[in-house]
Amino acid sequence: MIKIIQSKERHHRDLGWLSTYWHFSFDDYYDPANMNWGALRVVNDDIIQPGQGFGAHPHRDMEIVTYVLDGELEHQDNQGNRGVIRAGEVQGMSAGTGIVHAEYNHSTERPVHLLQLWITPRTKGLPPQWEQRRFTVEERGGKLLPVVSGGNVAETLTIDQDAVIYVSSLRAGQEVTHKSRPSRKAYLFVITGSLTVNGTPLAAGDQARIADEPELALQATEAAALIFLDLP
Repeated sequence: MIKIIQSKERHHRDLGWLSTYWHFSFDDYYDPANMNWGALRVVNDDIIQPGQGFGAHPHRDMEIVTYVLDGELEHQDNQGNRGVIRAGEVQGMSAGTGIVHAEYNHSTERPVHLLQLWITPRTKGLPPQWEQRRFTVEERGGKLLPVVSGGNVAETLTIDQDAVIYVSSLRAGQEVTHKSRPSRKAYLFVITGSLTVNGTPLAAGDQARIADEPELALQATEAAALIFLDLP
């Protein structure tokens, strides 16, 4: 089963300082039929204006992954972590017993564009953790590059869930494949360009929610960037 949700079907909110597309129920947008896809609870596609951002706010028992697509995002939290996430970098944060953090556009001149994903953890009440890593265009070119996992994939950020997050940049005509274990789900979001998944077309901003598909073929119909999840 491959369910396509087009870009225009996403819930959009424009707050002036923030333009965001919520792929699942979030904040005051509530749709009981659109709460999650397996362990994936939130996908937010955010553009934050220069010097603006989210003030200090708490999280608990959630695995939060931030992937900066363009610009720079500043992070600070009550665990003493502070840093700037630049385009191509991924941040993983396990909220665990509780963490308070703030996120701001580090630039006073240009917007920052990011994806933020929330994944439910296997275990509640773990100590909070935070880490960050850069993944280059060369690393993700022409392949599904794993960037986040449950600790079972080398050279990835670690979260407390049996999930793997991949990123990829494909040239027109390039194809990548993925085999899933039984009872697994997959989630695909096209960041830029266009592609097909098992022959079904997707354009920029489209997403695919996938189940009971043991093998997937993703082929770029034009140069494309994507994020892909294999999850319970």
